[in-house]
Amino acid sequence: MNAAGLDKETLDLILSSIREFSEAELSDKKLIEIDEKDEFPIDIIRQMCGEGLGIHLLFIPEEFDGMGGGAFDDYRVCEQLARVDLGISTGVFATFLGSDPIVFGGTPEQKKFWLSRIANEGLLMAYGATEPEAGSDLGALKTIATPVEKDGKIAGYKISGSKQWISNGGYADVYTILAKTPGGPSWFVVEKDAEGFEKGKPEDKHGIRASNTAALSLNEVYVDADRLLGLQEGQGLFQAQLVFGYTRLMVAAFGLGGGWAAVDRAIPYSIDRIQGGTPLSEKQGYTHKLIIPHIINLEAARSYIEETAERIDTGGGNLNTEGAIAKYMATEAGNAAADAAIQAHGGYGYTKEYMVEKYKRDVRITTIYEGTSEIMEMTICRDRWQFHLKSRGQHYHDEALKMEQLHGTNPAVGAKFAALALHALANVMERAREKRLTRHQHILFRLGQLIAYAETAACFCRRTDRAKNNELNPKADNRFKAETQSAMSRVFAREAALKVAEEGLRWIAGVEEIGDAEMAAFEQALNLSAIHKAQSGLITDMDYIADVIYQRNGNQ
Repeated sequence: MNAAGLDKETLDLILSSIREFSEAELSDKKLIEIDEKDEFPIDIIRQMCGEGLGIHLLFIPEEFDGMGGGAFDDYRVCEQLARVDLGISTGVFATFLGSDPIVFGGTPEQKKFWLSRIANEGLLMAYGATEPEAGSDLGALKTIATPVEKDGKIAGYKISGSKQWISNGGYADVYTILAKTPGGPSWFVVEKDAEGFEKGKPEDKHGIRASNTAALSLNEVYVDADRLLGLQEGQGLFQAQLVFGYTRLMVAAFGLGGGWAAVDRAIPYSIDRIQGGTPLSEKQGYTHKLIIPHIINLEAARSYIEETAERIDTGGGNLNTEGAIAKYMATEAGNAAADAAIQAHGGYGYTKEYMVEKYKRDVRITTIYEGTSEIMEMTICRDRWQFHLKSRGQHYHDEALKMEQLHGTNPAVGAKFAALALHALANVMERAREKRLTRHQHILFRLGQLIAYAETAACFCRRTDRAKNNELNPKADNRFKAETQSAMSRVFAREAALKVAEEGLRWIAGVEEIGDAEMAAFEQALNLSAIHKAQSGLITDMDYIADVIYQRNGNQ
């Protein structure tokens, strides 16, 4: 991705154009109609990825007639698209995803030929990796690319196999297909009309029904040798790994946008809905369960998305684990927020008229595609486990010390609570190491979740501190003032500390029998007393956030 990306004015113009296009072309009535008919609005997708909006240009480098957006720009655009409709967003995103093997694996000549065509012709792309029996395990693929020789040289390949769950599968103009060659997994470019290439009927999906998802069948589909990306066999998995951090970050933005779209429907509803003589928005039992916690979790996830995007844009590497954490936190938060929005609407929320029912069905997929939440947990733990081992158990203690230093300069952001979470995490992981508990897959997954929460708590504190000091990226979302973010980061850091300590203790105890003295020592090491004491002020902070959301008591 382009390190510099777009300037703020250009990005703001793109976001504004998406909003204006959506208001003109995608009313609630239209979106509900598309959903009910289970149809792929190909004309709208082509407008968005063509002369109408030209969103596709954002993801193409400038040297190939694109705009050269960076990861930060792309996250903001993906979030805005998701706020409109996640199905349509998926149709747009499929072109970005489908072009990634070319961007990261193509030769200069291949990039110029294909990316320039995508930019200038508005070609729709599809990413053909997943197979019926090899979901996220790309190494288990069975699609075969057999070399075809002519005059002693490889002139082309015949590709045979099946692909499953392919977004834009039935409508794309060009496909990038992962297949096994004699030299190993490799990416190929296949055009839609290739002989022997068939597209299955659309899947009847739970949500994102405005997207097209179809199986692909390749029966000795011939492609010339120059359709092998990189012109070297066996680079496919390496090329795929190069983009996981980025693509998962974009799905994280989808979860964020879908969750916020649902919450932004629940907030005005709670103001207008009168129950027992007062609006629901004035009932603490309503707001503090169904609104405020979800806003906080979404904004905590945003902090991790933005930090990761900035690191990608400044040459920080692929950041696959950071992309996994961002996706895990944002999509789980988005899914939970959409579910709460239905509850917040009561019986109305269960009807299709109020849109939140649709948001819930749509956002659910974000916890599944581009790697399920469970795969994210495994990815996170396996990577950070190496940090723990290499540092001899000090990695998260060191991160906690950084939070303690931040608390010293800005005590308002909740960094001392994040430090408690990180110290507790280090002790839970060390106990798991001593007792060899990661041989239990469930413990591995649960550690992944606790790591994600603790790291996000620290990240939220950093973002909040930057907001106070006017040091945020100028393209960052600025919906909330620094004071509100401080209250949010305090609430989230408290939750993270409690979650890491109590759930960590639960799973450690769930594997082995611990005596009373040993249990007391472990509880002391986790600093449970301090974590429980840290919950003081929680309701006050939630009250303040509610006042801001509902613009009460002079808070905005």
